[in-house]
Amino acid sequence: MLNRMVTTRAPLRITFVGGGTDLPFYYEKRDYGAVVSAAINKYIYVTVNRKFDDDIRISYSKTEMVDGVERIEHPAVREALKLLDIDKGIEIVSISDIPSRGTGLGSSSTFVVALLHALHSFRGEFVNQDELAREAVKIEREILKEPGGKQDQYIAAYGGVNVMKFLNNGSVEVTPLISHDSNLRKIEDSLLLLYTGRERKSTEIHNDQINSSGNKMDVYDKMKGLTEETFRAVCDGDADILGKKMHENWMLKKSLSGKISDSWIDDLYSKAVRLGAKGGKVVGAGGGGFLLLVADKEKHEPISMELGLRKTDFKFSQSGSRVIFVGD
Repeated sequence: MLNRMVTTRAPLRITFVGGGTDLPFYYEKRDYGAVVSAAINKYIYVTVNRKFDDDIRISYSKTEMVDGVERIEHPAVREALKLLDIDKGIEIVSISDIPSRGTGLGSSSTFVVALLHALHSFRGEFVNQDELAREAVKIEREILKEPGGKQDQYIAAYGGVNVMKFLNNGSVEVTPLISHDSNLRKIEDSLLLLYTGRERKSTEIHNDQINSSGNKMDVYDKMKGLTEETFRAVCDGDADILGKKMHENWMLKKSLSGKISDSWIDDLYSKAVRLGAKGGKVVGAGGGGFLLLVADKEKHEPISMELGLRKTDFKFSQSGSRVIFVGD
C-alpha cells in the first residue's frame, strides 16, 4: 500500500440512442446490444488516503466511521474494499460536479469506476480501462445484483464518444469516434442539457422494463438499429440527423415502460420541440434527471427560459477514468 494520498476522477455520460439494449435480458437473447454514448466533462472525484489508525472513514453524502469492512453501509464501497482485499486504515472521500443521485448521467457506476481506480492506485497497482469496467460491472451486477446495463461502467472507464456493442457472450466492444474537431464542436454546440430538478430511481424503471420485456423485443431491436446512423451523424457533425434519431429513439423508449415518462416530461419535451429543438430525450433510465435536446445554439437560452429548467454547460471528455493527483 502507498502511504500517500491518491485522487482519481471519472467522467459522467450522456447516451444518444440504444440505451436499454445493454441490459442482459436483451443482449443475451440477441447477437448484441448497442449504444452510442459520450463522456462529458462533469466528473466524480474519489480521494483515498492512509488513515492514521486502523479504522475506515468514508465520506460521501454522509460520513461513516467503522472498525471493519463488513460494517460499511455503502454497498459499493464495502464490496470494492473486499474485492481488492483492503480491510483497514483507509480514508475515502467522494465529491461530484453535479447531483450524484437519480440524474441519469450514470453517477452510481461512475463512482464505482473512480473508486476502483483510486483503490488500485492506493495499492500501487496499474489497472487498464477494460479491467476497471469489468470490475465495476462485477460489483454492481454480479455481487450486489443491482439491475441495469453495462454502458455506464465502460464509458466512465474509457471516456470519449463511442459506439459500444454488448455481445451475448458477455464481452464488450468499444469503438471510439474519430472525427474532425470542427465536427465534434458542431455537435457539442447543438446539445442542450437541462436539469429537471426531479430525481428518480433507475432500479424501479429497469425492473419494470425487465418485467415487460417479453413482448417488447422488437422495440429494442429498432432502438439498436438507430446506432449506426447516429454514430455517423455525430462523426459528420450533422445535428439535424442526430436530433431526428434521438427523437425516434425517445418515442420508442417511452413505449417500454410507463415509468420512463409522464405528462409533465411529455409537456416539457413538446414545448421544446415547438421552440425549435430538433429532437432529444431524457438521459438515462428516464423519469427525471436531465433532459438532453438538440437545437441551434441561439435557441438554447430561450428554450431553457421557457421551460424554466437550469442549463448545464458541458463538453465531451476524451479521457476516461484517470489518476489526477498522487501525494508526496
